[in-house]
Amino acid sequence: MILWQHYVYQRGPAVHDLWDGLYERRPVKLLYITGRGFDIRAQAVMSSFAENIQGSERKLDEADLILVGFSGYQLSEELTEETEKNATDIARVFEGLSNSVTNKVITIGTQLDDEEDLSPSNALRIGTEAVLREIGAHTDIVLDASSLPRVVYLALITAILEKLIPEKQHKDALWANGINFQVLVAEDAALDGHIRAEDPSSDLIFIPGFSSVLHVESVSQWPLVWFPMLGEGRTNQLRQVTSLIPDEAEICPVLPHPSHDPRRADRLLLEYREPIFVARQTPMSNILYAHESHPFEAYRQMLGAMRRYRDSMLVLGGCRLVVTPLASKLITIGAGLACFEMKPTGTDKDYGVAIPYAEPKRYVASREVLRASKPEISALLLTGQAYDFR
Repeated sequence: MILWQHYVYQRGPAVHDLWDGLYERRPVKLLYITGRGFDIRAQAVMSSFAENIQGSERKLDEADLILVGFSGYQLSEELTEETEKNATDIARVFEGLSNSVTNKVITIGTQLDDEEDLSPSNALRIGTEAVLREIGAHTDIVLDASSLPRVVYLALITAILEKLIPEKQHKDALWANGINFQVLVAEDAALDGHIRAEDPSSDLIFIPGFSSVLHVESVSQWPLVWFPMLGEGRTNQLRQVTSLIPDEAEICPVLPHPSHDPRRADRLLLEYREPIFVARQTPMSNILYAHESHPFEAYRQMLGAMRRYRDSMLVLGGCRLVVTPLASKLITIGAGLACFEMKPTGTDKDYGVAIPYAEPKRYVASREVLRASKPEISALLLTGQAYDFR
């Protein structure tokens, strides 16, 4: 069995049908988490969400907004202006959702007074914990991943799931005391390919809770299986992560297929030919394919592959499963769900999961390209009342 054997997933116009049913005839105390970034897709999601709530003449009982900001990135003046405008517009639209509204900014990467040297992984952990502390008596949690960096939305998704689902093996785990946890994504794979991530940090960053298997000496002899999830323009980031990957590791590149662009996987094969297939002599038969537009299918494909490697390597004492997310958002979210489910619940397991990443210091994108984007909104309902199978 798997956690999301049955799931709730809608995209495009059907997302409004999901919201109509989800927020009808019940008191709603909402926590809405989104990025304080330059990606205008966060505005598209907020506008669509607010339009649905207000169009039905409903008012939420309470509505709390968290804008997750980021420090340490080098952005052009143009993108800095877009960041400020997006934050202002999102907060303005959100105010119309309830007569009781709060608005808070949590910045990830801010140096604390008593911290002389805050590593990227610790900064991410501290920021994630700050967001988790804002979860109170909410009936609904919405996380919009549209304008969040990969490491941030992966950290938040896995951390919120761990808070809501402390016992993954329980048959009613996804009920989560009736708290509806929804992940929204304004997906535009073409735009993701046009946002260039440059100058990857030499300090690798790890998703909180997904690093120990690469740092504990007692398991360093376990064989390692690496799943680099490939996306355009990320070869420098991939090269930074390869310093962790031993020469004898089993490498399973993950490519998007099916895809809106039927040649996308072929182009990615050419882009990553040298670092993966030539330098590491990875056989083409090791390639995994994940559905570009269906995160739950990507989740099943990744989870199945991770389980097969875990089971086949038990005879060798154990194994280390390492996932590096370089792909577009929906595939990455699917992989995050697989990693959450695969993560051992105790220290006595003979396998472990790690998610290392080289975060870029600089993002480059054209304002015109950003504003020309026509994203399609997807909604994943991960926990809550829809999973009441009792």
